Amino acid sequence: MKTIGLVGGVASGKSLVGRMLVELGAGLLDADRTGHAVLADDAEVREAVHKRWGDSVLAADGSIDRSAVAKRVFAASEAGAADRKFLERLLHPRIRRRIMRERDQFAAAGKLAVVLDAPLLLETGWDPLCDLILFVEVPRQIRLERAKTRGWSEAEFARREAAQWPVEKKRAAASVVIANDGSEADLRAVVHDFWQRYIANP
Repeated sequence: MKTIGLVGGVASGKSLVGRMLVELGAGLLDADRTGHAVLADDAEVREAVHKRWGDSVLAADGSIDRSAVAKRVFAASEAGAADRKFLERLLHPRIRRRIMRERDQFAAAGKLAVVLDAPLLLETGWDPLCDLILFVEVPRQIRLERAKTRGWSEAEFARREAAQWPVEKKRAAASVVIANDGSEADLRAVVHDFWQRYIANP
């Protein structure tokens, strides 16, 4: 079973590429979703987050308010950078353990490949877990327009991008580059070609 690491700039369509690969038969390892689960159900994490930031990051039901945490960790300041490092140290080992268990389950189920969709895959040093690094290439202006459809401001887009490696550095680390600057049908054809070439008939 091959592990495909999915990387690209903010709002490049990585999740869409991941879903298309799942349609072709891959298992999906979604680090964001796993991170949300860790925040929601890991008592040690909840306690550590509350200890650092207090009630300001708790929702009315006592759960962690992810949007309140995001405002802190993506703040363009030294405090924001320190908060981001704190959260990464807290979450990443737990996310990695869960993802490795899921990967083993997909292997046992006979999957040809799994897709690891993790926004900070390269930054966290998870690339050795992957057999291939697939970079989704999209010009910045197109990514910005897509981000705006999510309700992000240009400043929010820039803050999130600044928290990751530059796209050029990600591209240089990739095994394969695919373009997502056209229609969804165009992307589907490119993803299908990738699957046939690297996974189904390597």
